[in-house]
Amino acid sequence: MTAPTLRISDLRLGFRRWAGTVEVLHGISMHIRKGERVALVGESGSGKSVTARIVLGLLQQVRSARISGLVEFEGQNLDTLSARDRARLRGTAMSMIFQDPTSSLNPVYTIGVQFHEVLRRRDPRLKMAEARQRAARALADVAIPNPDRVLDSYSFQLSGGMNQRVMIAMALANEPSLLLADEPGTALDVTVQAQTLRLMRDLVEEHDTSVLFISHNLGVVREFADRVYVIYKGRIVEHGPADSLFEDPRHPYTQALMRAVPRLTGGGIPDIEDVSEAYFAPLVVHEGCGEPEGAA
Repeated sequence: MTAPTLRISDLRLGFRRWAGTVEVLHGISMHIRKGERVALVGESGSGKSVTARIVLGLLQQVRSARISGLVEFEGQNLDTLSARDRARLRGTAMSMIFQDPTSSLNPVYTIGVQFHEVLRRRDPRLKMAEARQRAARALADVAIPNPDRVLDSYSFQLSGGMNQRVMIAMALANEPSLLLADEPGTALDVTVQAQTLRLMRDLVEEHDTSVLFISHNLGVVREFADRVYVIYKGRIVEHGPADSLFEDPRHPYTQALMRAVPRLTGGGIPDIEDVSEAYFAPLVVHEGCGEPEGAA
């Protein structure tokens, strides 16, 4: 059986403090097959973003971080790679779209200069003129009508929605095998967010890119993801195909998340009820969502 694009097994994370180690992740396991869109959902502080940063190799650079477990990318144990080889994967074989596009883009340089740097990660000898042509095509793919104007602009001269599309274009420009999307579009209004995510979905389908989609927006997840993992206090508590999980949420925490989704029916927005029992409830795995051969 072909190895999944990403396999995480028994991943644990803690941060050393003067009073001891604070545990953040408690042995999470998940996998993403080639071309599959997988969502990791949970409230703020549940461990979603740190998981993505471990996959990228960013938290390994934090001296206080204590990380254990297995992270495999296309069958390769990432812990066996040197820091330099792992850095070469970022922006080439795997890319990330961060939550706030404005803070992710450097306001000192034009979009064109930054796009050149992104493309040079795969082709260090790439000339500026050729990079500009490729960047213009990539911006056109995300429905930016005047790519040349955007390439000559600075990020602060563009709207939030335009910056987010630029980030998506940059992330996919080198045709990565894995795209990590951390709350993309959260800072945008709902109309622009829907358009942006639709463009991203079409592009990853076109390139057969695997996606780890991190979000707390269950409405967006239901439309975007093939499968869903629900994380609560650093533990995966439920996972399964998106349709099955949304139609029949079985874990108390998943059910609480569903109840907390705002509805346009009046009466205000419901609060998440006390779900302390969810911490001790068993993992729920929906039918047809087993780990691939060889997974823990």
